[in-house]
Amino acid sequence: MEYFILILGLLLIIGVLATKFSSRLGVPALVLFILVGMLLGSDGFKLIDFSDYNLSRLIGMFALVIILFDGGLQTKWSTVKPVVTPSLILATIGVILTSLIVGIGAKFVLEVTWFEALLFGSIVGSTDAAAVFAVLKGKNIKPRIKATLEAESGSNDPMAMILMISFIQLISMDQSSYLTLVGSFFWQMIIGLVFGLVAGKIATIAINNINLDSSGLYPVFTLAFALLIYSITDLINASGLLAVYVAAVLIGNSEITYRHSIFRFNEGFAWIAQILMFTILGLLVFPTHLFTWDIIWKGLLVSFILIFLARPIAVFLSTVKLGYNTKEKVFLSWAGLKGAVPIVLATFPMAAGLENSQLFFNVIFFIVLISALVQGSTISIFAEKLGLTGPKKTEPMHSLELVSLGKANAEMIEYEASDDTTIIGESLADIEFPNDVLVNAVIRNDELITPSGDTKIEPGDILYILVSRKSKKELKQLLKKEKEISTSSA
Repeated sequence: MEYFILILGLLLIIGVLATKFSSRLGVPALVLFILVGMLLGSDGFKLIDFSDYNLSRLIGMFALVIILFDGGLQTKWSTVKPVVTPSLILATIGVILTSLIVGIGAKFVLEVTWFEALLFGSIVGSTDAAAVFAVLKGKNIKPRIKATLEAESGSNDPMAMILMISFIQLISMDQSSYLTLVGSFFWQMIIGLVFGLVAGKIATIAINNINLDSSGLYPVFTLAFALLIYSITDLINASGLLAVYVAAVLIGNSEITYRHSIFRFNEGFAWIAQILMFTILGLLVFPTHLFTWDIIWKGLLVSFILIFLARPIAVFLSTVKLGYNTKEKVFLSWAGLKGAVPIVLATFPMAAGLENSQLFFNVIFFIVLISALVQGSTISIFAEKLGLTGPKKTEPMHSLELVSLGKANAEMIEYEASDDTTIIGESLADIEFPNDVLVNAVIRNDELITPSGDTKIEPGDILYILVSRKSKKELKQLLKKEKEISTSSA
């Protein structure tokens, strides 16, 4: 037990330091996490002897739930809404086209049967949510393109799972009718979407109406919903990952109590999940088996087919007449990152005992490394060269730590004043705040202003307002009230 705790602590410390160095080196952190796992494993320093594929799959799926939930919370619906259609097309037709083209290439490169080749293609056909969220986080890429990639990666797992399971069944001679497979896909997508929306709404209502004694319990309560949503959806054979992502988007775009605490907790937990997941996946690989000439040349050739043929063809065909220009399509093609999902899916053929499952796992692992190193480390460069970057993002330099207000039945609200709201230009004394409201601090141009009755609100001011729960709704209505725009007739 002491050895396990020691290793866990070391992994987290190494993971955090690796994240720091990854930004300086321009290499995605997930690559360093994988390398750490490979170095600590049986073929490296032999500190950890680990080869349990079933446990790896369990940990991988748990981590993906956490990562997808955090990604959904951070997703702005106003940005995603215009790209829902192209994202879903890329998540379905795009995955099928990518899988088909890669499968054709794998047939001749890996010298396997057609069903095995198409199984291989289906495993690497989808973009990986963990990799996409991790690499795009903090990048100043245009919101529309970034939203397309995040929405696609968050919703394309059902198609990959359906294709993979179907080909495993065909190879294992467990024949399923094509109508059954098509029906299964629509069941996974539709039920996953509907259940995600319903569960997200229920979670939002529950978070806002429960009165917990400690603010630290609200993030735990929210995370519990994520795990519950995934498990229930998966138990009815629908897409649990899609349901979690949809629910998280709904929760993240709703008015919820202790919003910042919930977001920060889930962000930190998502980092822990990434570190542990990619490190454990690294432990599964034996470098002496992976970096052989046979795996290297096959992995490089299939990677070339995937990155320069399959993904671009799928993107250009899937986005016809959807409003994307050539530069945007080129970037969408290049940003089709591979990560944990293909590696986790590659454990399914091994669990099924298929003949070439070990070959598939090694080549897929090599492809993920190539994708993360080549594509992941050049995302920002590509975006700049193609003119797809937006304004430089700056994080506010202020922070506010709050004590628990659960027993006081009150909370702190952070509000940024915009030009079109009625309180702009008004002094605090003249604003008709509800009872039980106190403006504690005003941040203006990253400087703290101690508020008084004479303090006038300017556009861009960030107000920290203490409010009782019963007055919260009335306060938000006041803050959302916009100025009346006078119109003159000719």
